[in-house]
Amino acid sequence: MTSPKITPSYIRAMKARREKIAALTAYDFPTAKLLDECGLPFLLVGDSLGMVVLGYPNTTHVTMTEMEHHTRAATRAKPNALIGADLPFHTYDTPDQALANAKRLFAAGAEYVKAEGGREILPQIRAIIAAGIPFVGHIGMLPQHVLEEGGKYRIKGRDDTGHAKLLDDAAALAEAGAFAVVLELVTPAVAKEITERFPFATIGIGSGPDCDGQILVTPDLIGTYPWFTPKFVKQELNAAEQIRLAIGRWKSAL
Repeated sequence: MTSPKITPSYIRAMKARREKIAALTAYDFPTAKLLDECGLPFLLVGDSLGMVVLGYPNTTHVTMTEMEHHTRAATRAKPNALIGADLPFHTYDTPDQALANAKRLFAAGAEYVKAEGGREILPQIRAIIAAGIPFVGHIGMLPQHVLEEGGKYRIKGRDDTGHAKLLDDAAALAEAGAFAVVLELVTPAVAKEITERFPFATIGIGSGPDCDGQILVTPDLIGTYPWFTPKFVKQELNAAEQIRLAIGRWKSAL
């Protein structure tokens, strides 16, 4: 029997049932297919592909054309999971630009779009949602703004000012109608507070155990990008070493 297609409403219902939401990134057809076979409800064609697939130093170099290409590839898997895509850096500076580019990702197969920021992008979020495109927020550490922070990925919510900003951003996202929000490198106490206070599903990454779900960059989890792994990731597989060994055996047998 085929499972029902996952929708934004289903993700909200998972929060209501206190059922943990397991989420991972998928940048191509086989990865999306495999992750869907694992029963994950939530997939993201993340702009992290710029680093772990395209070799850029950070996500600020990723273009709309690249995001469309990878979104089309991943969504060809036709997963039962809800699958969406990131709006890359400087593609949602105004409401009109945000909507135009959200429509491009939607046309490429994305079932939701995600963008980084809170109250400062509220008009853009409203424009996207008003057009009928589901929206996922992203607050806390914003990778697209890493250069503004001196290239460092800093934990957010440690002081009163940071705490207040996170709550204000979360309130703005709830007001706009985001069905889920990624909390990246947010102190666990603040992540828990946001999770308990707001109706959207919280998807944590490096933000403690109390979010409604967790998301990781798939190559970090399974070890296909061995040159850097974030400190908060518990790697479940060293795939790079397995690949090296397999290719070594093949080469030796020639």
